[in-house]
Amino acid sequence: MRKLELHWQILIGMLAGVLFALAMVQLDWGPKFISDWIKPFGNIFINSLKLIAVPLILGSLIKGVSDLKDISKLSQMGGRTIGIYIATTVIAVTIGLGVVNVVKPGASITEATRTELVENYKGDADAIKNKADKQQEAGPLQALEDLVPSNIFAAASDNGNMLQVIFFAIFFGIGLILIPEEQASPVKKFFDGFNEVILKLIDLIMLAAPYGVFALLAALIVESPSLDLFKALAWYAFCVVLGLSLMLCVYLLMVWVFTKTSPSAFMKGMSPAQLLAFSTSSSAATLPVTMERVEEHLGVDEEVTSFVLPIGATINMDGTSLYQAIAAVFIAQAFGMDLSLSAQLGIIVTATLASIGSAAVPGAGMVMLVIVLAQAGIPEAGLALIFAVDRPLDMCRTVINVSGDATVSMVVAKSIGKLHEPKVKNWDDNYKK
Repeated sequence: MRKLELHWQILIGMLAGVLFALAMVQLDWGPKFISDWIKPFGNIFINSLKLIAVPLILGSLIKGVSDLKDISKLSQMGGRTIGIYIATTVIAVTIGLGVVNVVKPGASITEATRTELVENYKGDADAIKNKADKQQEAGPLQALEDLVPSNIFAAASDNGNMLQVIFFAIFFGIGLILIPEEQASPVKKFFDGFNEVILKLIDLIMLAAPYGVFALLAALIVESPSLDLFKALAWYAFCVVLGLSLMLCVYLLMVWVFTKTSPSAFMKGMSPAQLLAFSTSSSAATLPVTMERVEEHLGVDEEVTSFVLPIGATINMDGTSLYQAIAAVFIAQAFGMDLSLSAQLGIIVTATLASIGSAAVPGAGMVMLVIVLAQAGIPEAGLALIFAVDRPLDMCRTVINVSGDATVSMVVAKSIGKLHEPKVKNWDDNYKK
């Protein structure tokens, strides 16, 4: 098993998890056995990745910013990063609207199916709507206010506060640039060593990745809703997957045009992170692996990865924004509503802004979707129509989110001369003679 490349090991783990679950569901005690004795190992794997997410951002971002030695370089990189992220998000939403308007998946929803879905998932939809209502009640500058933490230790205790941690890390890094080098040197050396330790922990955790995704996929299969509900939403799921596939093609084209890297080299380098994103449905949990793959296997300088990727994991949600556009129009079609051009242009703007505010955790895009629906005048109760297939589609769109982060980091690195030949490190390099 260890002789296989990591992405093959993860694929085997995923396939084995699905086959094992399908066999176990045939037994009366099978689903409970998986829930009690298999699923916890998947949760442990995800928790281990989440465990090092905040230390990774603190260490890598402080090191990356302080290594710039010039604040003008930081503003140059930051402007390009945010500009490209917003541009790709607008492209993603536009692709989503184009696909859903051509296929018209909502037209296939019958009144009986609509009623069944709304009744089955009404409780989930109401809970999501309540969360969104609280978010909408906030003032126009609430997002800016929330960006600055009152206590960095409190902010670092919750992975949902990634933007606050990023703010502190950038602020701290700027402080290191502005003080005399002899005073900054001990602090920089500490964070250099701290960052190397975290990267080594990532290598160790990834040794368990095949077994972690085995447990995650097995649990997902036994907890899935009935097949009858999936059939009713097949066209909607097709639209989302088609839109995400087209967005992946956009990334591959960007990588080829701007960095002269072949699509096959990009996919080979990113495949373990993409498979992990699919298994965990969380770009935040996948962030440590994304940073390791982009730096070591795609050749992006650490100075760029430590800045671009943590920001991307929190504000770049191309897959999420594409799904929100398709979901909004699908729900409108299911309720027999004909959205005007202005309403759909409003969806582009709202979905772009909403994706920036989405947390990098499973299901967060559903909360932001309520805001998109409200802006377009679409009934929020329609959320219940898409709950049955949201988890597998969430897994797919997380792959696109992670791929988008890697693409932008490569483009930014190329633009400032920080893209080089990959230098792969093995987990046991320090022990090799």
